[in-house]
Amino acid sequence: MKEVGQKEARRAIWEGCKLALFVYTPMCGTCAAARRMLEVAEHLLPEGTVVQSNINYIPELVQEYRISSVPALLIYNGENKNPEIIYKMESVEHLLSRIRSVME
Repeated sequence: MKEVGQKEARRAIWEGCKLALFVYTPMCGTCAAARRMLEVAEHLLPEGTVVQSNINYIPELVQEYRISSVPALLIYNGENKNPEIIYKMESVEHLLSRIRSVME
């Protein structure tokens, strides 16, 4: 997963890219488990679909979308600037189906 900062994320959103932004903190065990699931899912999605960002480096996005906890997955469909936000990372299959349903 590519690490993106606030400027890169905002540019991709503004340009209407379809992407899933994984938001995490470095010392979060649940975030590490979610990252492993997303890394598996990433192999079944178009390249560059899943990116990640440390919550500490995207304060404006956190405030704008009112991200309340980590891990969080913000899924942008390319048309709407308001993402679907997922906080519960159930399984690789669940994540894949949610990402695909939003991006279709």
